[in-house]
Amino acid sequence: MDFAYKEEQQQFADALRRWIERDYSFETRRRIVHSDAGTSPDAWATLVDLGMTALPVPEAQGGFDGTAVDMLVVMQELGRGLVVEPYFATVLGARFLRLAGGQEDMLARVATGELKLACALTEHDSRHDLAAIGAVGTGGADNAAVSGVKTVVLHGGQADAFIVSARAGEGMGNGVALYVVDADTSGVVVRDYRTIDGLRAATVTFDHAPATPLGAPGQGWAILEAATDYGAALLCAEAIGVMDALFAATLDYLKTRQQFGAPIGKFQALQHRMADMFIHLEQARSMAMLAAAKVDSGDAEERRRVVSAAKARVGQAAKFVGQQAVQLHGGMGVTDELPAAHLFKRLTTIGLTLGDVDHHLERFIAQPGFAEAA
Repeated sequence: MDFAYKEEQQQFADALRRWIERDYSFETRRRIVHSDAGTSPDAWATLVDLGMTALPVPEAQGGFDGTAVDMLVVMQELGRGLVVEPYFATVLGARFLRLAGGQEDMLARVATGELKLACALTEHDSRHDLAAIGAVGTGGADNAAVSGVKTVVLHGGQADAFIVSARAGEGMGNGVALYVVDADTSGVVVRDYRTIDGLRAATVTFDHAPATPLGAPGQGWAILEAATDYGAALLCAEAIGVMDALFAATLDYLKTRQQFGAPIGKFQALQHRMADMFIHLEQARSMAMLAAAKVDSGDAEERRRVVSAAKARVGQAAKFVGQQAVQLHGGMGVTDELPAAHLFKRLTTIGLTLGDVDHHLERFIAQPGFAEAA
């Protein structure tokens, strides 16, 4: 398989990297993280100007109709730069809109950067089970409303609208429904906070909030599962970018840190540990590429199997690379002054978003044919 980027994909990556190196340095990011808003309007405007918000949107709505492989290129660069803007939350929301159909106006607003989205899918006791839903949807297309509390809604405080999962009937397939709820409508209360990795999340309470049903009746679970698989594939790509940056930072540290009159990178034991980190990183990269290539597959079983395998393997690699990098940095590896600690924190939260290693291993094992193949 040819893993080389197309010319257009490489141009996207190069443009993003140049902007991050020039205008989104580590110190700039720290100032944004500790600001009241936690995000930067200027950075968001740049992402829009570079075409990043239009990339996953269909051409008919003013986008570039980018594939998951195109998005992999973008997410790797955003991960490498530790960008904290609400990009992932918005493109994941756009995926829900695209799969549901009939949301052309909203997709057009996403493409222009006018509309930021957040996905309110998890609740206090749900852990990684997207079907554990306590929120309730009532009414029909003309008078729908949502009630319930959603937790750890990534960039919920910065969103203009929410994609909300709720129960509207009996059984998993027919019982899960999806809604669009405007952030400034009545019955919506948002408690915004900063997460451990420097991003923003929110607890969002919906109290009979006016809503618009998303997708055809009975299709809520299928859309929810397909969209979150897409999101998991994007997170795998972001994790690769974070690990690339962490590996490079650790290698640079080993070349400059002196002990016994020589750089510690000359010690064979540390070279072996760097080699192990590199192997984990490259295995994870291959799985992230496979997930991006297969997540658009019309075969739902194949999509589930590949995405869960990738999320599990990338999560294992992220833990290993992160822990090794922190140890090789010594005490400096956990200080706020070095990027290493921030990179490790981001890897940790990626591992807990849309299912951790254990969750995806269990999901992978549960796919048809696994027991027979074993």
